Amino acid sequence: MAKNNMAALLKQVADQQLSVDAAMAQLDDPGFVDLDYAKVDTDRQRRTGYPEVIYGEGKTAEQIIGIIQAMLTTKVNILVTRVSQDKADQVLQAYPDMTYRDDAQVMLWQQTALTPITHKIAVVTAGTSDLKVAEEAALTAEAFGNVVSRVYDVGVAGIHRLFARLDVIRDAQVVIAGMEGALASVVGGLVDKPVIAVPTSVGYGASFGGMSALLTMLNSCASGITVVNIDNGFGAGYSASQINHLTENK
Repeated sequence: MAKNNMAALLKQVADQQLSVDAAMAQLDDPGFVDLDYAKVDTDRQRRTGYPEVIYGEGKTAEQIIGIIQAMLTTKVNILVTRVSQDKADQVLQAYPDMTYRDDAQVMLWQQTALTPITHKIAVVTAGTSDLKVAEEAALTAEAFGNVVSRVYDVGVAGIHRLFARLDVIRDAQVVIAGMEGALASVVGGLVDKPVIAVPTSVGYGASFGGMSALLTMLNSCASGITVVNIDNGFGAGYSASQINHLTENK
């Protein structure tokens, strides 16, 4: 346990706000719960400001339920990404307080109310086929207390649609843009805020499962663009939230 946390714990005991047994339990806490198939990081909120997020793909519904149960004692908001409908149905039977968005395959249990961040995050997409990844990004950002402006289907094939919403995009503190290669470059040349580019696997054969968009974004001539992995809406939403919280706290 860090020295500052130890000092706070001892002060609580001295002020009779915490019993000796309760303090001992915290001192003995290893910071994770071992479920054999997973070691749930119950200390992540304190270390990083964000709780552990459950990646649902590849896990069974029973494993997701077990991890959620281990996280409940920490009273954090629980976010689960990449959850198929059939897994979500089983999780909801165990924990009906969770919500599920099938358009993003995201589950959320908002156990603790968050004060919304004043500055906004804009999620901008080239087309409608990108909405699954875009909504994963948007819902992730919202789960961490951010207000999200959605600007969808404004790709460069009809660039006047983008210009019609440029005031909304410029009003944001961070912009998530994609999901094909060209849009992020155009947005990066029009705003004075950080742009997080998200390539997606949507596209015809020459898109190579999103590799073409990824390489285009990595080679953009627009400055200030950061690129996440293919289809990584969660990573974009998480990073955008971190940036937004930093600007809010100044």
